Amino acid sequence: MSTATTILIVLCLGLVGYLAGRFRSVKLSSGTPQSLHSRPGYYGWFVAICATMPALLLLTAWVSISPAIIDNRVFDTLPDAVQTLPDSDHALQMSKVNAVAQGLSRLTAEQRQSFESGSEDLRELMAQTGVAVAGDIESYMPAAATLLLEQRAASANYRTLLVLVLAVAGFCYAWIQVGPQMRARNRVEAVVLGMLIIASSIAILTTVGIVLSMISETWRFFSSVPPMEFFFGTVWDPRFAAAGDTDSVGQFGLVPLLAGTLYIALVAMVVAVPIGLYAAIFMSEYASPRLRSVAKPLLEVLAGIPTIVYGFFALVTVGPFLRDISAQINGLVLGEVSSFIQAQSVLTAGVVMGIMLIPFVSSLSDDIITAVPRSLRDGSLGLGATQSETVRRVIIPAALPGIVGALLLTGSRAIGETMIVVLAAGVAARLSINPFEPMTTVTVKIVNQLTGDLEFTSPQTLVAFALGLTLFFITLGLNVYALYIVRKYREEYE
Repeated sequence: MSTATTILIVLCLGLVGYLAGRFRSVKLSSGTPQSLHSRPGYYGWFVAICATMPALLLLTAWVSISPAIIDNRVFDTLPDAVQTLPDSDHALQMSKVNAVAQGLSRLTAEQRQSFESGSEDLRELMAQTGVAVAGDIESYMPAAATLLLEQRAASANYRTLLVLVLAVAGFCYAWIQVGPQMRARNRVEAVVLGMLIIASSIAILTTVGIVLSMISETWRFFSSVPPMEFFFGTVWDPRFAAAGDTDSVGQFGLVPLLAGTLYIALVAMVVAVPIGLYAAIFMSEYASPRLRSVAKPLLEVLAGIPTIVYGFFALVTVGPFLRDISAQINGLVLGEVSSFIQAQSVLTAGVVMGIMLIPFVSSLSDDIITAVPRSLRDGSLGLGATQSETVRRVIIPAALPGIVGALLLTGSRAIGETMIVVLAAGVAARLSINPFEPMTTVTVKIVNQLTGDLEFTSPQTLVAFALGLTLFFITLGLNVYALYIVRKYREEYE
């Protein structure tokens, strides 16, 4: 039985359990629900939870663990010559066996009979089923693939049996427990509370796991490259080494990448902050409700555009436009047909990234400005101030801490951008204060270092984890500082 069918049966049993638990509680109350400790719905949910949750947890654990166990068992049956291969080749051999097993599972009875009789080649039969195997099919692979299919079938049968038995046992246990004095509401709420705690812990545990994985690889990198050379080096020239070469060749200076990251983010903020902030002020203070209901969704559409589309826009439209404009200016002023703004430059990336960030600034600032109490506006207008004076001297000062926090959060978003920088600013790691020249960022170099067939043993690859960890702490610091600003200077109104 397939996993989807098993899940469907368990969910149907849970639905039956809900109805049965509710009906049993009403029946035991003898028509007086006041005699029950909890409402009838809680008894139904208690039976449904007992019938479904343990069974689904077992199913999840089985589906997650059983493939590795089955692969290990099949691998142990392979010839000694295969088992003595390097660890990096074990996964390759098992992937071939899995591909052969997939092909065998798709063969018809007639095709399988022709294969077993040796009248037709297995590769040709698998090609007819749409399954391809990279490399040669060794003589031991069909037998291993057959064993793999048998193990999977047996595992599926045992899994279905145990899951359904556990679901029925949970149903029966909960059915027996249902009674007028049973604290069904407390038990159901305890389960819901546990689920909420698990859900809230996922983000924290994921962050901790990411940091720990990066720290381990970063430590390996710093065992080959001194930290001082990395953090204070001004030259980025990793010089990719061949796979397996662990020599520390090249230079891994972070300063050019960090300078490019902050420079492009600064240009983006210069573009996004005025436009986004003025748009937020207009929509919250001046626009009519009808105009606001149309303008705000249209502005927020920019946030839903994929960043790769912004990159194409910068590469095809904005970059050539700035280059041609600069060429015309040079022609008018100096009489030379040459452009001082390159198509791929800090300015191009910053302008396009700023356009992308406008909805972040405007939406957050609009919510913050709208949260300022109406009494402050009415009091200012009642004292004779104009609407513009009210905005400048009352609304903006009251909302300023929240706006500053929103801008810092937007800045951290700009620092982590990749695709726009790749297409609009190039990949040249250089130190320059000229915004008309190309530069690159930390995220772009992370992608470059992890692109290609490389082993995670050389500094040229491990440096990506050091860059990622550095960027993580920079954005974390910005986010923490933004929360600090908001909490310290936040105005609390009744």
